[in-house]
Formats: sequence, structure tokens, C-alpha cells
Amino acid sequence: GLLAEFPSVVEAVRCAVDIQQGMAGREADLPEERRIRLRIGVNLGDIIVEGSDIYGDGVNIAARLEGLAEPGGICISGKVYEEVRNKLPIAFEDLGEQEVKNIVEPIRVYRIAGDRSGTGVTSLEREPLSLPDKPSIAVLPFTNMSGDPDQEYFSDGITEDIITELSRFPELFVIARNSTFVFKGKAVDIKGAAEKLGVRYLVEGSVRKAGNRVRITAQLIDASVGGHVWADRYDRELEDIFEVQDDVVRAIVAVLPGRIADANIEQSRRKPTENLSALDCLMRGNYFAPRRGDGHDRAIAAYQKAIELDPNCAPAYTGIAFTEVKKIWDLSTSDDDPINRAYDNARKALAIDDNDYRSHGVMGLIYFERGEHELGRQHLERALILNPNSTQIMGYWALFLVYNGDPEGAIETYYRAARLDPYNVEMLDSEALSEAYFMTKQFKKSIAVLETMLNRQVYYAHQQIAMCYAQLGDMEACARHMKLYREQMPETYDEMKLFESHMRLCQRKEDKDLWTDAYRKIGLDV
Repeated sequence: GLLAEFPSVVEAVRCAVDIQQGMAGREADLPEERRIRLRIGVNLGDIIVEGSDIYGDGVNIAARLEGLAEPGGICISGKVYEEVRNKLPIAFEDLGEQEVKNIVEPIRVYRIAGDRSGTGVTSLEREPLSLPDKPSIAVLPFTNMSGDPDQEYFSDGITEDIITELSRFPELFVIARNSTFVFKGKAVDIKGAAEKLGVRYLVEGSVRKAGNRVRITAQLIDASVGGHVWADRYDRELEDIFEVQDDVVRAIVAVLPGRIADANIEQSRRKPTENLSALDCLMRGNYFAPRRGDGHDRAIAAYQKAIELDPNCAPAYTGIAFTEVKKIWDLSTSDDDPINRAYDNARKALAIDDNDYRSHGVMGLIYFERGEHELGRQHLERALILNPNSTQIMGYWALFLVYNGDPEGAIETYYRAARLDPYNVEMLDSEALSEAYFMTKQFKKSIAVLETMLNRQVYYAHQQIAMCYAQLGDMEACARHMKLYREQMPETYDEMKLFESHMRLCQRKEDKDLWTDAYRKIGLDV
């Protein structure tokens, strides 16, 4: 046995993973009976130091965590999880609260499950990303220089708009917003960031909003040589904000290799609204839409306010439509009729602007949910044409392919999107990937992907993991995950909803039969 103290909890977990990786690698050629399997526990807490010895409850909990780990595995406490979950690209499985010897209160335990690539292999190092064969660019989060944290949504909104406008150009390879926002609030090493994102060019800048004035600075950097290609500063009235964004995009594409025609910029620029108060509400809605808890309600309220101020604000209708679709995906909802509200709002958005990729994307999802798959396909294909760099639309397309008899195509689409969003793989449609692996009977890979979903408290992922283990014949693991699933399942949850969803959406009989068999093996009467 070995006891080690670390000044950094991140380094403690990194060391634990490196040890397990190293042991697995050095013994790969040894017969099973000669291999050494270590268990590791990591805790964060106070210790008592006496000479060369350390002890105390912090050490005792680490020892109990080690005992809970499987051979070759790592268990960490809830305190460790809170510190490292957003700092290391690894996945965790929540094992719930555990009663352990000589510790009065139960402790929350997490098992390190794998990396976020869906491969199931724990790794803290990423393979270097090769540069694409066309100009590649990432827009780092613009810094909020207003001195008011409440203005973060505005600087974030400016950044997102520039990313969106650049993404419309098929001639460019543009990294998605979620991966670039990993660098938000951090001192950025330009060359290192470009290597991690796999791009040649980086855009960075700042936003200062004061009253009715805004100052935006932006610069384009060629990371391959570390030099500035272009930089500018804009002091304008807020009424000119769209012109500033146009100017930034135009300047960027004009200096990239294989200069893109200015006319394309004019075609791509879809002003969401001329009403600045409505724009403010729209940005607030976009800020709250991805957030849990009351985020959906706050987003819809902000979008509705934007529509009150500007009835022709198409993105606000789209925002409401997508938020309503999310309610359909929330299987514990008791909402009466979100699908029709989603349809009505998406239809209004398309009536205002038929060239908005988001509106076509959400309409594709709505038709998909309604069982009108051919119409769904038409809208999703249109969305991909309008914005070939949108990982969100690629996620929708992967989901569509899974249920329409092409799970292999869904897997390919997922990893193509992952290259555009290398630091946000788990927030792409990982459920579609897990189901694609399930439908191709790659059950171990499906489990690895589902384990990443446990990080986001997707409780029914335990049920899906249980079905995979049942198909593999491991009924002990199946029972363990069904127990966790039952413990975490909300009282309002109707567990037949997910089965009914699979039966409704699957277009192939063999896929329906596979799901039915799996649900029966975990004990559902279907």
C-alpha cells in the first residue's frame, strides 16, 4: 500500500489516472495471473502531520474509497468530484452515498469511468489534432471589460454571433462555441490553445458596453507563426452593433488564405432584430436556455419579451420552439402539449426568415418527434446546407439517422461534429451516439458513452447501462445499475415513456425488437 499527499487535488487525480494507465500498459503482455491490479482512493480534506506520518478523517476516507474501488479502478469523494469535474477531460460515474467503516456520515462516491471521447479508455492526454485542409479558425470568448458581471451575457452574445456568421462559410473550418468557451476567463497561451483546438487561426477581443455606447476590439492571430494578421477597434452607438459584427467578419475572411467574396457576407448576415431592447432580451434567453432548473422558464420569458418588443424577431420564436422540444426530452415532465407550441413558434420563425439554419433545425426535430420523418429530413438537410459547421445541427442529424436505420452514419456524424467541438464532446448528442452503438450491438462502447452522461446527472442513463450489461449477459452489473436508477428516478417519472419513445421513433422492426428484448431483460413488462 501507499499513502501520498498532494498540494493540488487536480494533480492527485491526474497522478491516480497515470498510475493506472501505466500499470495497464506495462503488463499488457503478461498473462492474467501475473498482473498486478491496484485500487486507488482520492479524498480532499484536512490531515494531521506528525513527523513523517499523516492521519485523520481525511486519510481514513481516502482509505475507505480505495476499498470501494474495483481492481484497476479509482474512486473519489464528492469533494474531489466538485473540484475536478470541469478541469479534467475524464468521465465519472456517481455511485451514490456509501456507508463506510468508522465514518459517521455517509460519503458521496464517484468512480472514474473513462474519458469524454466515448472510447471508455481513461486518458488525460489528447492526441494532437491535425489541421484541416481548409482555413481553420476559433473565436475565443471576448472579454467583458464593462466591470459589471451582469454584462457577461452581452460579450458572450457578441462572441457567439461572430462564430455563427463565420460558420456559415463552407470554405472555413470553424470550432464550435462550447469548445472555445473552455478558455473563458483564463490567460490564454495562443499557440497552445490553437494546438488544443486543432486550428491555425485564433480570434480574440473585448467588449465594453456603457449606456448606449459600445467599444469592441478584435484581432486575428496566425498561431503557426504567432503574428497578428489583423486588428481593429470599433467605438459605436449600440444601434450600429450589427454593422460592427459585419465589419469584424468581413475583415477576418478578407485576410484568410483563399479570400472569400464580400458578397457572401451580406448574404449570411441575418439581423435578428433592429430593436435593441429586443436584442437584449434575445441574448438573455440564449444565456438561460441551456441552464438547468428554472433556466427553461426564464429563457422562454425572455424570448416572449423580445417578441413583445419586436414581433418579427425570428430567433426568439426559434428559441421558444427549441426550449419546448427540450420539455419533450425531459421524460419527467407533466407538460400538456409542448410539441404543438414548438411547431407554432418554429413555423412563425420560418415565415419571417426562411434562411435561418436554427429554425430549420428545430423544425426538423419537431417533425421527427411527430413521426413525419421525411419532412424532418428535408428541414435538417436544409439546416446543414445553411450552416455546415454547426455541431448542434449535426447532433440533430445524428439523432435522426439513429432512428431511421443508419446508426453507422450517426456514429460518423457524431465524430465529425466532435472534431469541430473537441472540448465539448459530452455535450453533443451523446445519447444518440450511445443508442447508435446499442443498435449496432457494440454494447461496451455504448456503456462507455452512457457513463459520460452520468456526469450530467442523466439518471436514466443507469437504466440504459443496465440494458447493455443485460445484453452482454452480466446480470450482476445490470442489477447494480438498476438499483442506482431506481434510487435516482424522480417520483414524477413514468419509466414507460422512454420505451414508448423508442417504439414510436424507430423506423426498423429489428431496432424495435432489440429495444423490446433489452427492456424485458431489465424487468419491464413490455
